[in-house]
Formats: sequence, C-alpha cells, structure tokens
Amino acid sequence: MATRDIHMIVIGGSSGALDALAALLPALPPGYPLPLAVVLHLPPTQPSHLVEVLRTKDSLPTREPDDKEPIVPGTVYVAPPNYHLLVERGRSFALSVDGPVLFSRPSIDVLFESAADAFGPHLAGVLLSGANEDGARGLSRIAEAGGLTVVESPATAAVPIMPAAALQRVAIDHAAPAAAIGTLLARLAAPTRSGEAT
Repeated sequence: MATRDIHMIVIGGSSGALDALAALLPALPPGYPLPLAVVLHLPPTQPSHLVEVLRTKDSLPTREPDDKEPIVPGTVYVAPPNYHLLVERGRSFALSVDGPVLFSRPSIDVLFESAADAFGPHLAGVLLSGANEDGARGLSRIAEAGGLTVVESPATAAVPIMPAAALQRVAIDHAAPAAAIGTLLARLAAPTRSGEAT
C-alpha cells in the first residue's frame, strides 16, 4: 500500500456493523494516534449502549462528542442517537437535528461528506455491513477529495447491501474483511507525524 498521510478516520455501518467493529477495533494498539468518528444506525428513541460496548473492544478512549468539541487524536467518537455528527473545517464536531437522510439520523453520508470537506486527502472513510445505501454518497465525496476509501467485503459482511452499494458507485481503494480493515487502519498511523492528527 502506498504511504498515505491520514489525519482522521470515519467509519459507518448499520445492520451487522457492530460485529465488524468488534473485529477491527482490537487491531488498533494503545496509543494509536488518529481520531476515529463512528456512525452506526441506532433506534432514535432508545438509550444507546454503543460506547460501553465498544470500550470492551478497543484500547482507546471512546465516547460521544459534544457540539463544538475539538477533535483529539487517539480517541474513538461515537455519534449519539438521533443526532447527525458532522466534522467542521476547524476540526471540531457539530451535532445536528436536521431531518433524517435515507431514513437515518445519524447519517453516514452527513459524517463522511463533512469530514471530506474538512480533511480532504488526509481522510480515510470505512463503510461496513448494512442494509441500505447510506454511506455510498459520502465515500464518493471522500474519493473526490483525494481521501482513502475502504469497504467491508460484501462476501464477508453480515449484510452486504451497504458496502455493495458503495462498490457500485465508487472506485474503492480497499475491500476486505473487517479484521483485515483493522490491520490496514493500524498501518495508516505509521506516516503520521506528531501534531498532524489535530
């Protein structure tokens, strides 16, 4: 793989994606320097336990961000239920209650598109298992900005509709099983120099 100067990773998924995250997050070592933002489709009216679940799978600080919170390296940020999570050009987060996109709030497309605008070629986008086409348009924006695009292989995804939709729309850089994606993300941190992830 050619060296990529990645400063942030965005991850999206829906049905089956929690198992995929459980397979890829353990590949990220303690002290991993890149920030990650995660959108999973969740029921809007029920409390989310996603942060607690993911904390058992990774070695990184994991939490829901507040509106206008600066992005900190080495942290896994999880979109709160019923809010769109956006990345602002000043490299902070924003929360929005704008209408659902493809019936979903939080929307993967909203996160991916805003992060592509903020980070350009220094962004990696990962689309995991899911049952609709949310994320395909966002990965397209990441590709247009020169960022790295990755999908879970439809052959190994629990629900292949979401990554398959992206593959139909975008010339994806990597399609791989979830555990291999974790290894890829771990390697992405190698060229990162001190201070560049913020």
